[in-house]
Amino acid sequence: MTVGGSYMAKRSTSDSIMSRHSLIARREAFLGESPWVLRLTEHKDKPAPVMIVKERVYPANLVDDPGQPRAGRLKDTGFIYGQALHRCLKPLREIFARVCDEDAVPLELHQLLSARPIAYRGNLPLDEEGGSKIALLLILQHRVQDLDRIELMAWRIQRFTREEAVYWLSRATQYGEAPNRWAQSGMRVMLGGQPGDENIAKMLADLRK
Repeated sequence: MTVGGSYMAKRSTSDSIMSRHSLIARREAFLGESPWVLRLTEHKDKPAPVMIVKERVYPANLVDDPGQPRAGRLKDTGFIYGQALHRCLKPLREIFARVCDEDAVPLELHQLLSARPIAYRGNLPLDEEGGSKIALLLILQHRVQDLDRIELMAWRIQRFTREEAVYWLSRATQYGEAPNRWAQSGMRVMLGGQPGDENIAKMLADLRK
């Protein structure tokens, strides 16, 4: 019994290591072409870590050739850090848990946000759903001082479908400077409530369950 138990433990550990290596390899393989990239880094003038989301954009005249890797550049879309990031960690982990590669294999990115403080530094791939949700949150929370409103927006965005996230992100970013600003202002109220509204705390309590 003891020998068998020892053998099974060693085999389980070996399988776990191989599985972890496979997961890392999948993340790295997807990173070169994922539609969004998340970067966890440090800035000397901000509390660590700083979370930045980047969109992969392509030239307008790009011809898609299945036999060739797609060229593109990463464009910063938004960032979050400090208390705002801390308050959003739970809904962010829910979003990360759903991120998959091009073969629909979960990448388990939420594991990298489990430590307190977050130790991971580097780039991570995001699929369309995860990237759109995180980008929308990071855009909307910018300049919002009320942490309850920021967290409420995070929980409600986390519940979006992929189609809803893509749609609302497009409304907030693709219609010109003034219309984008108006749309973002409206979405902050739609998703985070009016400043000082007592119902924000009630809705947060329900969503945290």
